[in-house]
Amino acid sequence: MDLESIEVWKEAIELFGFVKKRLNNLKTVSFKAKAQVADSIFSVHSNIAKGYSRRYLKETIQFNNIALASLAENYSQNFALLVSEDIDREWLDEYDSKHYSLENKLINYNKSQIIQLKEKTNWRNDYVVREIVEKYDIKRLDD
Repeated sequence: MDLESIEVWKEAIELFGFVKKRLNNLKTVSFKAKAQVADSIFSVHSNIAKGYSRRYLKETIQFNNIALASLAENYSQNFALLVSEDIDREWLDEYDSKHYSLENKLINYNKSQIIQLKEKTNWRNDYVVREIVEKYDIKRLDD
């Protein structure tokens, strides 16, 4: 497995290191809160790796979605630490820039996986319940 060739994975590892270094210097934040922040950022690169190692594109996409959710969770946690004055605005701004870059790369990486899947199958990612569409003869927007 050549994870090091995946840009989003490398960037997720770098963001983990950035957040972990900051957490190590926070003396006023409880162990539990720091553990939750560390767990959510650790989950990002872990889920990218899990997705990369899967044999099926649908699984890859699902793990990328979990990584995106963990990234959003981590942003919320860090913003809460700003509001509680445990971290400073300057650090959060730098984090925000790194977070934004990773989030957009991960979204685009996931889009490329979805395009690849659509080219191989007739898969749709529109969350329309097929049974309801067929039962009520509803016209789909993409038909």
